[in-house]
Amino acid sequence: MSILCGIPLLECVYCLACARWAWRRCLHTAGHDSETWGLATAEEFEPVPRLCRYILAVYEDDLRHPLWEPPGGYGIKPDGLILKRTYEDTHGTAPPYILYLDHDHADIVIAVRGLNLAKESDYAVLMDNKLGKRKIDGGYVHNGLLKAAGWVLDAECDILKELVEKYPNYTLTFTGHSLGSGVAAMLALVAVLHHDKLGNIDRRRIRCYAVAPARCMSLNLAVRYADVINSDDFLPRTSTPLEDIFKSLFCLPCLLCLRCMRDTCIPDEKMIKDPRRLYAPGRLYHIVERKLFRLGRFPPVVRTAVPVDGRFEHIVLSCNAISDHSIIWIEREAQKAMDIMVEKDDIMEIPAKQRMERQETLAREHSEEYRAALQRAVTLSVPHAYSPSKYGTFDEVEGEDSHRSSRESSFDSPKRENWDELIELLFDRDVSGHMVLKKSQGDG
Repeated sequence: MSILCGIPLLECVYCLACARWAWRRCLHTAGHDSETWGLATAEEFEPVPRLCRYILAVYEDDLRHPLWEPPGGYGIKPDGLILKRTYEDTHGTAPPYILYLDHDHADIVIAVRGLNLAKESDYAVLMDNKLGKRKIDGGYVHNGLLKAAGWVLDAECDILKELVEKYPNYTLTFTGHSLGSGVAAMLALVAVLHHDKLGNIDRRRIRCYAVAPARCMSLNLAVRYADVINSDDFLPRTSTPLEDIFKSLFCLPCLLCLRCMRDTCIPDEKMIKDPRRLYAPGRLYHIVERKLFRLGRFPPVVRTAVPVDGRFEHIVLSCNAISDHSIIWIEREAQKAMDIMVEKDDIMEIPAKQRMERQETLAREHSEEYRAALQRAVTLSVPHAYSPSKYGTFDEVEGEDSHRSSRESSFDSPKRENWDELIELLFDRDVSGHMVLKKSQGDG
């Protein structure tokens, strides 16, 4: 009888929790997550609309006779198109992509298309993951996306190595949208770890622009690779991984019920300390063009940061979520934001010398922000996070660590040995207490 009397009380608590969650979510707009971020400049945001057009070009069967060309064209010269892979070429292991040699911008670009709702192979890549299933370089990543990136790198490493060595001043850029953005982010990570496959390319030549990115890497990796990966996120995503939404499509009320209780009862600090939880990768760029209780769209503003906490972890209830995720709409709004930035610069009439100085200042600010994010991750006790060196040797240590990871880490990611156990295995102490190398059984 006492149990039956307690059921109404539990129902009241649950209803209050749901009401609180719904109230917070309805008042949570797209701009809240990035309201404290700094504004992006035209120099750093310039590649975004251009790379969006490159991604759109992947959908064309023949770039010489395009059918869905956006205003102004794709910006791709057909003679610079090195190769184009379709689903038949990848056998469904990875989404279609192109390799383009961009002489105008001194860039070697791999662009990957987004999720194809009519292809079961794309769903297979997306759903090939479980919490904590794949570990690499001290963090966790999405297993299916990593396997797709590994396939692309194995298939194209020879031609990429040839281009990287032939054009030593060109950057190597990976870009993609939605599902393709996750593959592009994994490609950048794998390229840094296995740079020996690409002619020992310098980390600073590798970059990635993930448009509307998938949640594909743990927080420590998302922050650590912020100097390589840029996520151009148009809208705050749901806090639920996309593969879980597809799996629960026929029981969406149950999913929302569970997410409601979890968002209400579990604090953000505890979720941050889960090393298996996946996040949007790298430095984030957010295009904001809506405001709370306002109708219509406003001139887009681009904000950027390398956040540690608050990396788009809140569900946003919006009737425009699907349209805002479209690569066509993102390209349009990104170009509009870029035009506004360029127009402001033209009005200010900034001399060429000052533009160069501003680019140097911007690079220095990004480096400082990147180091601050690494330190912030350590302060928040993010698992496997480490702070930069106090003596200015962080780049060298990081380079050595990446080189070591490229040799020790494979797609199977073996666990590193503990140093104390390794020392005990290799050394003994003599009578005076000094360390002496052990003799093998075969030594005379």
